[in-house]
Amino acid sequence: MLSQPNNDDLPINKIQVIGSHNSYKQAIDPKLFRMMQLRDSVGMSKIDYDHIGFADQLNLGLLNLEIDVYSDEKGGKYAHPKGLQWVKDQPPFDPNGEMLEPGFKVFHITDLDFRSNCLTLKDGLRQLKAWSDAHPDHNPIFITIEPKDEKPKNPVFTTPEIFTEKTFEDLDNEFLKYLGKENIITPDQVRGKYATLEDAVLHDNWPTLKQAKGKFLFILDAKERKKDLYIAGHPSLKGRVLFANADAGTPEAAMMILNNPKDNAIKDLVKKGYIIRTRADGDTKEARENDKSGFEAAKASGAQIITTDYYQKSTHFKSDYVVSFDGESKYFRLNPVFKN
Repeated sequence: MLSQPNNDDLPINKIQVIGSHNSYKQAIDPKLFRMMQLRDSVGMSKIDYDHIGFADQLNLGLLNLEIDVYSDEKGGKYAHPKGLQWVKDQPPFDPNGEMLEPGFKVFHITDLDFRSNCLTLKDGLRQLKAWSDAHPDHNPIFITIEPKDEKPKNPVFTTPEIFTEKTFEDLDNEFLKYLGKENIITPDQVRGKYATLEDAVLHDNWPTLKQAKGKFLFILDAKERKKDLYIAGHPSLKGRVLFANADAGTPEAAMMILNNPKDNAIKDLVKKGYIIRTRADGDTKEARENDKSGFEAAKASGAQIITTDYYQKSTHFKSDYVVSFDGESKYFRLNPVFKN
């Protein structure tokens, strides 16, 4: 299902995969959704989707996941979402008390979109490790990590903890602890003997599919302050676990996030050797309109990672929109930019 034996010697930047966006997300309880919809119908329509569990997505063949992480150093900060107070008689939330424990939490929006297939990062990583151990020959799995600490526009909502230098050190250690360094492709491995990470990438020093089997790569979805904080003291991301969303022309440039699939810059960056993540759809718009132009542009751009909320048809509204490649392997193919 996931193995491509004839392409084992192909570098991982010369493939194209499909994965999910906000991969952990469960649906908002219908009663809470309806209440909020009366206040902001447009905003609520944008988050009207959900996902099956990590293992189920990987079993389908998806090769990218996205996980939002919130810092919760002392534990309990997000244990009692206000949405549970706004609307009574909702299904149980966190019956095992996981949100009371210190450590990174995984959900979409404080107080509103808080239901998740893994409430804690460590639980999510344990799920991934268990699946990987059961499928040791799987193709590399790309995972986007978004550190969430922005102050909400609505002051009613809980303000997250700010990510600090220590927070990012703790985040790196979480991946090492629950997945094992031997199961992660790190910036150090890609850089190898080159002077900078970007130099290695421009010389096509990505591992091959064979070398990357059974492993994960992580990219930090952050710009400006958080990106700079993650890089600080780690030139070329030396010693770091995650790749940074660093601009071309900087020593840390290797993997980038360009969400607009129609951005003409993507193809040129791909040809140079960078790995690019883009999106086929967003905010349910394309799915509601059954508009595949973004997906078609993403495929043609050569972006190695294409994310979607619709690898399966929506169960929230009627639409035939679904994203997959043609052919036997629905979520993996050779990158068209590098075909002769």
